[in-house]
Amino acid sequence: MSFSVREAEGLWRVSAGAAQAGELVDLLVAVANDAVAVVSLETNSYLDEDWHPLQPALIAAELGVPCTVHPLGSWASGTNGLPEELLVMDRDLLPRFLDGTWSPYELTLIDVSADVTPEQLDELALVLGTTGVDEPLLGLLGDSRVWFSGHDDCYVMLETRDAALPAAILARLLSLLAGSALAELTEEPCVRVPEPDIQLPEQLIETAPHWIGALSHVTEDLVAIGLAALPDPWRLGTPFPQADLTATLDVRDGTWRITPKE
Repeated sequence: MSFSVREAEGLWRVSAGAAQAGELVDLLVAVANDAVAVVSLETNSYLDEDWHPLQPALIAAELGVPCTVHPLGSWASGTNGLPEELLVMDRDLLPRFLDGTWSPYELTLIDVSADVTPEQLDELALVLGTTGVDEPLLGLLGDSRVWFSGHDDCYVMLETRDAALPAAILARLLSLLAGSALAELTEEPCVRVPEPDIQLPEQLIETAPHWIGALSHVTEDLVAIGLAALPDPWRLGTPFPQADLTATLDVRDGTWRITPKE
């Protein structure tokens, strides 16, 4: 598990792993405007007879999710991260779209107003296509409240205007890691575990902005996750250092606690 957050001018940017888009969708919907634009989508879950990926609109149709298709002009052709078309759907339909039956290995979402115009969607695409990966994004996009980018179906980057979302993401990451460990131990396809009270991830973020976590002890009654603060955001290949803290889930009573590493 990895988590990093930075704040600048009322925007919070998070990078994290590991979580699938569908495992975070309720958190995104909770802070989004009335509609969500699917900006880019790559998946091997939906292929045509020639083994080419289906267009996002056809995937939405397969899933029974109504949406509006906005084609981009020739100006967007070849621009990194921009497809031939955007999908716009009601935000409450996003959980049906990301229903867990398929896997997007690249996915970019951003919320928009329900009455967004074609001109505004073109402007949105232009900003997304010309803004650097480390540059603040939402400050250029008016009223959008959350931008999400998922890679390899586990690495997450997002930007938000909602100050509470980073802690909610960290709480979800802890519960996902504990749940996956219990599922492997019990040989169940999935296990639901409670999330820590929000004060726990808030305490971690107040202590340090960059964390990495690894399982240290797993039984059917107890899951312990060693947590180490890093000086910089975690990068693939960074070894796990000595843990500073331990986050422990008591499975029986459903409570979490943080203690110093012994």
